[in-house]
Amino acid sequence: MTSYFSAAFLLAFLPATVACYQLAPRRARWAVLLAASYAFFWVLSGPLVVFVIASTVSIWAAGLALDALASRRAADLARQGVDRRRARRLWGRRMRLALVVGVGVNLGILGVLKYAGFVCELLAPLGCALPPAPSIGLPIGISFYTLQAVSYVADVYRGSSHADRNLARLALYLAFFPQIMEGPICRYDQTASALWAGEPVTAQGLFSGGARMLWGVTKRMVVANRLNLFVQTVFGDPGSYDGGMVALAAALYTLQLYCDFSGTMDVACGMGRVFGVSLPENFRQPFFSRTASEFWQRWHITLGAWFRDYVFYPVSLSGPVKRLTSSARRGLGNRVGPAAASGVALLCVWLGNGLWHGAGTQYLLFGLYYFVLIWAGGLLAPASEAVCARMGVARDGALWHAFQHVRTLLVVVAGELLFRSSSAVEGLGLLARATLGFRASSLVDGTALSAGMDAADFVVTGAFVVALLVVGVLRERGARPLEAVWRRGAVARWAVCCALIVTTVVFGAYGAGYVPVDPMYASF
Repeated sequence: MTSYFSAAFLLAFLPATVACYQLAPRRARWAVLLAASYAFFWVLSGPLVVFVIASTVSIWAAGLALDALASRRAADLARQGVDRRRARRLWGRRMRLALVVGVGVNLGILGVLKYAGFVCELLAPLGCALPPAPSIGLPIGISFYTLQAVSYVADVYRGSSHADRNLARLALYLAFFPQIMEGPICRYDQTASALWAGEPVTAQGLFSGGARMLWGVTKRMVVANRLNLFVQTVFGDPGSYDGGMVALAAALYTLQLYCDFSGTMDVACGMGRVFGVSLPENFRQPFFSRTASEFWQRWHITLGAWFRDYVFYPVSLSGPVKRLTSSARRGLGNRVGPAAASGVALLCVWLGNGLWHGAGTQYLLFGLYYFVLIWAGGLLAPASEAVCARMGVARDGALWHAFQHVRTLLVVVAGELLFRSSSAVEGLGLLARATLGFRASSLVDGTALSAGMDAADFVVTGAFVVALLVVGVLRERGARPLEAVWRRGAVARWAVCCALIVTTVVFGAYGAGYVPVDPMYASF
């Protein structure tokens, strides 16, 4: 059992967990989920489960400390004759200390396990002698559950969530097995109560959850696994291919990453539905976006929301940035000044976003790439509108919208090319080759059919992309396909499920000649 897509998980682990969950008394169902979550974690990461336990205990203790400090602060401020300003400063410092300790423990574990080697590598040319990075390995999903741990402590500090005294409920919130591998990144108030409630498995929950899981499995096995051969071949030796092949590999990698990640989210959300838990959506037709900013509001939604709430807003509202905003407004004007100052918060977001994905210069470049695009796009928006108005371009017309869609797709593919590279230097070189050295000849002379995919593979991929597009259009228009199928009765339900199973069995890329691919985002 290596992932949600392994036969052992789909045919044994998950059905056994559902059966035990349904047979258990309602008050004990949380224990079934918690035991299954830790068993899943142990199978994939072994003794490294100690780190998720450490994170759980640390946020539990930090939450209780913050709750106790908040109560004592309220009591102190209620006393007559107290210097309220001095009391607020005193208790504020104590609560910030508890916050820093709680957050620091979790970010510290993540930093040592994931980034210590990268920091040593960056500092080595400067002559800084650091102890060798530990070679412990990474627990599965550490980047995901660490952000959930930080959000819990921050929310208790802000007062938007109450500290939970139940250690088991916090443990289940942090380690729930459908989301531990690749998210979505949940807030405590989104899932903790539902996980603890022990709602029974229902026929509609089984169908909607199971059908969505099948859709995710189909996306991954038919498209992502098939594209992996081409992507690995070209990016494994990019110097052997011209700009056209590099550009095609970047486009196919973008599609592969989407089908892999969104397929995993379909499986995760489907499992959640089976257990009566609504996990937050992580994708909303991202390739329908018209700007880079909109793309990141539709792609990996929970990560973007996390950085918005716990990085962008706190940095924007901090004293130094407020003072910078005032100075910039006086020096640069009311429009440019605030935009220049807000760039500080946006830079923090995108540096964090890039590094969250991995310890490498290519991820830093990826973050800076989107920072420049989004910040400059916001800054230059009025000028763009003025130019279009002067040229008579209808910005609300279909032609302009089509241009925006194509432009955003090219921006996204270029970003994924940087993301997939082994270093920032290689990424810039490949981007130059794919743009300045683009040649279409290799795409039509048979070269593209000699890199791991034959004509039949491209036909299958193309057909499924059309299916994805149709489903995306329906969802963009507000339709809910699974609910519509459920209303049509048992025949329609069984037909849909059987069609997805047959499609996966017949057209899925598995068996001899295909290397099983672990979920891609699980390594970030």
